[in-house]
Amino acid sequence: MTVQDKARPFHLAFPVTDLEETRTFYRDVLGCGIGREDPGHWIDFDLYGHQMSAHLRPTSLAGDETGVVGGDAVPIPHFGVVLTMEQWTALADRLKANPDTRWVLEPKVRFKGETGEQATLFVLDPSGNPLEFKGFASDDALFQS
Repeated sequence: MTVQDKARPFHLAFPVTDLEETRTFYRDVLGCGIGREDPGHWIDFDLYGHQMSAHLRPTSLAGDETGVVGGDAVPIPHFGVVLTMEQWTALADRLKANPDTRWVLEPKVRFKGETGEQATLFVLDPSGNPLEFKGFASDDALFQS
């Protein structure tokens, strides 16, 4: 069974401190579609086919803990999407062109020449939630060890 046979959209609800800043970032910067919403409470976004629900909270719940992957400090927790290399490159270019992008880790290739080689980048949304976007040359490499 391949990743494509198993993959189904996931749902993630996450806290944000400002719904309109969040709408602008996810819609205009990341290119997400907007789904249902309850004004003043939450907004659903279509992030590459996944349902992301931004819920208004007075303060962000994002922490400042990190882990280490491939020698890079990465924020824990974080969320994101595994993209095709074409999608990843387009997103990386869009984020690099945006002067307001809050980088945690600028676009790079991790594990070059090794099993699991991947392109990665980390950004923060307006509420400080860390997002990772990965790109693989082949989905078959996603779970290889």
